[in-house]
Amino acid sequence: MQPGPGPGAGPGPLHLLRGFSADESVTKQQLKPGTIRRIAGYARPYRWDLVIFLVAAALDAVITVAIPVLLGWVIDRGVLPKRIDVVIWVAAIVAGLAIFDAFLNFVQRWDTARVGQGLIYDLRTQVFAHVQRQPIAFFTRAQTGSLVSRLNTDVIGAQEVLTTTLVSTVSSTLQLILVLVTMLYFSWLVTVVALALIPMFIFPARLVGRRLQRLSRESMQLNAMLGSTMTERFNVAGAMLAKLFGEPSEESALFAGQAAKVRDIGVVQAMIGSTLFISLTLLASLSLAVVYGVGGDLAVGGAFQVGTLVSLALLLNRLYGPITALSNVQVNVMTALVSFDRVFEVLDLKPLIEDRPGAVPLVLAARSRQQTQGNGSAGTVPLAAEIVFDHVSFHYPAASEVSLASLESIALPVPERTDVRSGVLHDVSFTAPARKLTALVGPSGAGKTTITHLVSRLYDPDEGTVCIGGFNIRDVTQRSLHDVVGVVTQDAHLFHDTIRANLTYARRGATEEELIEACQAAQIWDLVSVLPDGLDTIVGDRGFRLSGGEKQRVALARLLLKAPAVVVLDEATAHLDSESEAAVQQALKTALTGRTSLVIAHRLSTIREADQILVIDEGRIRERGRHDELLASGGLYADLYRTQFARQEPVGWGLPGGHFPPHPPPGGHGLGPPGMPRPGMPGPGGPGHGGPGYGPPGPGPFSPP
Repeated sequence: MQPGPGPGAGPGPLHLLRGFSADESVTKQQLKPGTIRRIAGYARPYRWDLVIFLVAAALDAVITVAIPVLLGWVIDRGVLPKRIDVVIWVAAIVAGLAIFDAFLNFVQRWDTARVGQGLIYDLRTQVFAHVQRQPIAFFTRAQTGSLVSRLNTDVIGAQEVLTTTLVSTVSSTLQLILVLVTMLYFSWLVTVVALALIPMFIFPARLVGRRLQRLSRESMQLNAMLGSTMTERFNVAGAMLAKLFGEPSEESALFAGQAAKVRDIGVVQAMIGSTLFISLTLLASLSLAVVYGVGGDLAVGGAFQVGTLVSLALLLNRLYGPITALSNVQVNVMTALVSFDRVFEVLDLKPLIEDRPGAVPLVLAARSRQQTQGNGSAGTVPLAAEIVFDHVSFHYPAASEVSLASLESIALPVPERTDVRSGVLHDVSFTAPARKLTALVGPSGAGKTTITHLVSRLYDPDEGTVCIGGFNIRDVTQRSLHDVVGVVTQDAHLFHDTIRANLTYARRGATEEELIEACQAAQIWDLVSVLPDGLDTIVGDRGFRLSGGEKQRVALARLLLKAPAVVVLDEATAHLDSESEAAVQQALKTALTGRTSLVIAHRLSTIREADQILVIDEGRIRERGRHDELLASGGLYADLYRTQFARQEPVGWGLPGGHFPPHPPPGGHGLGPPGMPRPGMPGPGGPGHGGPGYGPPGPGPFSPP
């Protein structure tokens, strides 16, 4: 992409249109067969509005022809014979017809507005609902600005087929027919001369229509790219990245280059459209001169009266006007059809993950209301269920399976390779017991996050099955699965809305008391309660008005409000300071209690408490067991401990060389988590609590190390 002129640069002759060059991958695309038939289907709900419009358009066409005829009459039968009564009556009739015609135009505008706005609503809601059904892989590839462009620019362009274009086509066609019939009645010779000039109007319009269709498709794509750049730079994360790492001049040059392409293609479109309009106007003027010459000669020779010549001249304007309009209609139709085609591209993209026919709800057990606990937690805790992976293999889908090239970029410089799609998971089998904590550990890129994505069915495995509570998750509805599975990621997302709205997104209709209880359990109520607007505080774009720890605790409160049976957790404390981590760990203790938990673990405190540890490497489970068992075996987990976890040990833990003692120290009773009682080892927390050699005292298994 070549950078365009810098800010303030004018469109000088050396760089005008330099930023634009036709992209053949876009301009050579053709409309899909059946597009017209699909468009007609969208007009069906508005058929009565269209019938009223057609009646009004027909009456409007009659008035359009009647007025020139009456004006000819007023000359031949009023002005020339000097009959003032005829002049007055004809003038009154023309005035009345003009008023009625204004009313008809109002009716046409009302009907077309109803149809147009209704069609925009139908298309937008349908596209929005369809896009929401797409898998997460679709959103990882599609540009947000391109999607927004389909819902705005393309949808508005598409509705013009049934509004502006429809009005012009129907009105112009009716007028053309009536004008030709009337002109033939007055003079067949003048009419034939006028008809002989029609090809001069049609052929230029056809050539320009095809050219503008190609330019319209690329213009929409360029505008979508420009919108994507603005969307990425104007959200908080993008703006922060640009300020910390970007170069303002380079950012301006990037945007200017894209804006130059949009500008230049707009100039090309305007020039081509204006050239057509000017040419048609010139031809109409020349035709008028020819008709006046032929008709004037006939009038002088007595073939018809002067008033008839005036009527023919006025009717001629109403003949070439519709022809010109119909020529432009072709251009407008082709442009609008491109918009419809781009909308249909999205609607035709079949979601990779859908509910199977006959899918059943995933029902584990009836939920029971629990009494408030001593730690302030409360909520509905459903029966937990085990998670079973049975010989699961998986690779991420290619772009052609989940997305559209036009939603990613104008054209990929090199086609995506399909011969190097190595698998991410290979024959993975394990069981995460119900109401137990299973930790996933392993090097970066080993496949841990992919496993969690399969549990919530963000993706489907290529081979094998994933079951929850005895149900193959492919056989249950996605809605019921997401009711059972709750997920909290490292970077919890919050909408630009109130804390209340972000919480109730998990459970609509939650009461004020339930919201407060969830916040208390998540260790965030102390903050929320002192905010000026409390639960109605706006959190900002992606929650950036909150600190990382506060945002994570709001996300945990949302999870607690949902009360899922299964919790999938990409360790929520990985990037927090010690104070925030302590609060989040306490909230996690509440969130995980009594639930089946699958946790990507980065903290030693979480790993020690796991009922099962799965060591993932290169998409396979290399080891499994508890912390002390795996450490004693001296395998991959022991290596990970030395490189990742040993530095998290309090002073006194571990042996020289980073090895963890395989047996409990004298007086101890095992290698349990810090904070657990150990006989005979009083510590600073009082008798029965671990001393300095066994980690700090703490209220429970999720105290920070």
